[in-house]
Amino acid sequence: MRENLRRRWRTGAAVAAALALTGACQFELRPPPGQARPAAQRTAAPAPRGAQAAFDETGFQEDLGTAASTTDEFWRRHWTELFTGAYSSPRVVGLYDGRDPRRAPRCGKERLTRDNAAYCPSGDYVAWDAHLMRSGYARGDAWVYLVIAHEWGHAVQARLQRGLVSPAAELQADCLAGAVLYGSAGDGTLRFEPGDEQELVDAFQVIGDKAPWTKPGDHGSAVQRLRSFSRGGESGVRACFR
Repeated sequence: MRENLRRRWRTGAAVAAALALTGACQFELRPPPGQARPAAQRTAAPAPRGAQAAFDETGFQEDLGTAASTTDEFWRRHWTELFTGAYSSPRVVGLYDGRDPRRAPRCGKERLTRDNAAYCPSGDYVAWDAHLMRSGYARGDAWVYLVIAHEWGHAVQARLQRGLVSPAAELQADCLAGAVLYGSAGDGTLRFEPGDEQELVDAFQVIGDKAPWTKPGDHGSAVQRLRSFSRGGESGVRACFR
């Protein structure tokens, strides 16, 4: 979390959603190889032996807000150093209930579905399914930062000349997410804690595709996605456009 909001950040990676018709992608929240699904990391009180830890709804909501505001602040702070024109923030729709199609946000003629995280180009908004976010958060508070930084990357792509957007748009969004999260740490608005970078690796094991990137719309394998994220984290935004 942001130090100037009297909180500490405890994250380190990004997850994906396709920049296609709705800018959305459905996720399968599978455990990393050899691991069971973990309980929530944060607890309101010690759980009884053998019981699953309680979900920290307050912390979850705070992390959602902090991840969005910190990501937006990074782009506001650095946009003119990197690109021409003025930066404008996407609208944050935030959580939605994908279990009820009638209540899910529309993107063009379609509604977002369950276990999606999305940037919607036609509505210029970012949104994420509540089940997806809470399930991922149960693995660690890194999850919300991963999702939000990546989706914001798609919003940034939509603000650029098309020639700057890579055919491998998902890998580029991973790269931009790495640049934002590590860049914000460099700015002093976020701080890594012990274990964050292992969460990064574990996250890509969970959400990387089985097949490598070969055509636009593909997300890429876990190795490709981690490599792209690391390139942005190590070398900054400009490295995502080489």
